[in-house]
Amino acid sequence: MQMIELVLLILCAAAILFYCYGIYAAIAFVRYPQSINFEFHPPISVLKPICGLDRDTEINLASFCQQDYPQYQIIFAVRDRHDPVIEVIQKIIQQFPDVDVQLVVSDHVIGTNLKVSNLANAVTAAKYEILLIADSDIRVGKDYLRRVIQPLQAESVGVVTCLYRSLVQGWVTTLEAVGTATDFHAGVLVSNHSAGIKFAFGSTIVIRKQILEAIGGFGAIADYLADDFQLGHLPAQAGYKVVLSNYIVDHVLDRSTLANAIHRQIRWARCIRVSQPWGYLGLLFGYGTVTSLLLLLATRGSIFGWIVLAVTWLMRLLMGWVVGVKILHDPTVKKFLWIIPGRDLISFAIWCLGFVSSTIEWRGQQLKLNKGGKMTAVLQK
Repeated sequence: MQMIELVLLILCAAAILFYCYGIYAAIAFVRYPQSINFEFHPPISVLKPICGLDRDTEINLASFCQQDYPQYQIIFAVRDRHDPVIEVIQKIIQQFPDVDVQLVVSDHVIGTNLKVSNLANAVTAAKYEILLIADSDIRVGKDYLRRVIQPLQAESVGVVTCLYRSLVQGWVTTLEAVGTATDFHAGVLVSNHSAGIKFAFGSTIVIRKQILEAIGGFGAIADYLADDFQLGHLPAQAGYKVVLSNYIVDHVLDRSTLANAIHRQIRWARCIRVSQPWGYLGLLFGYGTVTSLLLLLATRGSIFGWIVLAVTWLMRLLMGWVVGVKILHDPTVKKFLWIIPGRDLISFAIWCLGFVSSTIEWRGQQLKLNKGGKMTAVLQK
């Protein structure tokens, strides 16, 4: 029992150190804001892969047509010619006649990940050297393009990506949003400050066309679940720098059932485990909420156990507040900061389930995740 208590105490101490470093990394991220050179505005091709209608689809897509930027094009890519989103896109094209907007409808498939096939179809219409990829449920302000492009002034920079704050509906997506803002993004900021990030997010990926071609184009990532991760990882392996922009985009979440949300989180947990096995195992050191609670139980409610729990939970909430409220300006975190401990317990359970299997269900398909996150179809008996 003493050995168990010692291990739990070490895990609590590690978590407290992580929370402290997370706070420091978050403050450092905004201490030196990225400057804006208004003379730097190279033309950009924006690629938007779309499948179906999201919440506020028209508003989200239209936000990309309202940019205070001199020269850019937007390419909406859809697979199914009967997709209801096509009507919305056609409406947007009529609303913004002065913006270079194109719709590409093609069912050409290059791999297991249909989103990547959409991107491959879209890039054939791209006019410019700089590409910007953003998911369909992302909403941005008018200064978005001008700000996210700035890091590309340095030739060593190959990819630019963005953090995001969630706009939610319902208590299930509230749980997801709080976890993303105060846990996932905290880890990103720690990675960014310690060694620099070597991955990207679907919220925004800015990449030069020549770099995309150098890593093998979209065909190189067509069978990966985490295509956004690979679009940062492969250029980083090739020697290019991945920069985290200080621009925060909005991620518009639709209502979801608890079962669907858990299923989605388990899928991504398994993807992270096969893509970064040691990094996934290391997530254990961030679950101080859980380990401090286990220590309290192991010490049978001792005063020492209560002190460790109080300090651990306090630092966890403080990190959540700094990252979620002060850095991301996330309205959901500001209102529901108090649910972080409960969200951490759910997250820990999902983390454990991530070890159970490498099989996932995605878009009606049974798929097996192999080393690195590559997907192969599971043959049905």
